Amino acid sequence: MGVERDSLFDRAAGYSWRFLLIVAAAWVILAALVRLRLVVLPVIAALFITALLGPLAERLRTKGLHPVLATWAVMLGSLLVLVGVLAAIAPSVGDELDDVGTSARAGFEDVVDWLGESPLQLSRTEVDSYIDRAVEQIGENRERITAGVLAGATKAVEFITQLVLTFVLVFFFVKDGPAIARWIESQFPERNRRHVRAIGLRSATSIGGYLRGTATIALIDAVLIGIVLLVVGVPLVLPLAVLTFFGAFFPLVGAVAAGIVAALVALVTQGVVDALIVGGAILVIQQVEGDVLQPLVMGKAVSLHPIVILLALTAGAIVAGIVGAFLAVPVAAVAASIGNYVKTLDGPAPESVAEGV
Repeated sequence: MGVERDSLFDRAAGYSWRFLLIVAAAWVILAALVRLRLVVLPVIAALFITALLGPLAERLRTKGLHPVLATWAVMLGSLLVLVGVLAAIAPSVGDELDDVGTSARAGFEDVVDWLGESPLQLSRTEVDSYIDRAVEQIGENRERITAGVLAGATKAVEFITQLVLTFVLVFFFVKDGPAIARWIESQFPERNRRHVRAIGLRSATSIGGYLRGTATIALIDAVLIGIVLLVVGVPLVLPLAVLTFFGAFFPLVGAVAAGIVAALVALVTQGVVDALIVGGAILVIQQVEGDVLQPLVMGKAVSLHPIVILLALTAGAIVAGIVGAFLAVPVAAVAASIGNYVKTLDGPAPESVAEGV
């Protein structure tokens, strides 16, 4: 009996130190990725964009177009589509901005009146005193504000650097994707190259499914919020819907930021009541997105159960914030696709894959 108990404890201890070793290694890798975010994030973004543009460029290459020309055609075509969307909404923005400015001044007066009638019972004199006090605080904290502006400028430079690097990486990934894949395969033993190729294809399919699922959810959000804004009578409906669409590609912060902008526009143009209606509708839509659309649509797109999607999003947000939430689902999808492939192998093949990788 004592021997069996010692054996059980030995096995538990063995599993425990292996688990701790894996956790420590994962933590070191995560810390290294965070420190190298200026490189890591552009690479990840480039891989995502390549998953969308790569198949289009491949079709053009199969029709006889030179790889460089096919790459430029796809990339410039995508940029033209984006610029076209912005150009389509620009006239409506310009026409409605003057009205928004006029409504904003009237809306500010309405807010002041509402504060006086609310339980707070704030008079116009008290509101003005609070505004003057805020201005004084800004003047007293000028050094901190300047430091914040400089930090923001540094972040802006980093963002531009990452944007340029992403563009360059996308160009080479799209143009030389097959050659890069062959080079990666060549780094593995001959007996494992077919497994590496299959894993790469499955991973690319999972990432493409994730992006298509995200685009579907973003389109649904944009349409629903656009309908709410249209019914309430809020101006700038089309720009706000487009902002909502693109914001959906940035988990947590994107949807929240787009919702805040829409509520603020409703506040300064329509008043407090309409702003509350818009804010409530956006809150309901976002809850439906997170609890229903995200698991169902994304689960079908990346072949993961809705519970796995929810847990992955939560764990990613806890571990690495916004970036973690953004990467959680595609990472889980890639891991699941690799695991499913390994399970399909017979005999000693999984061990050979592990040894080669």
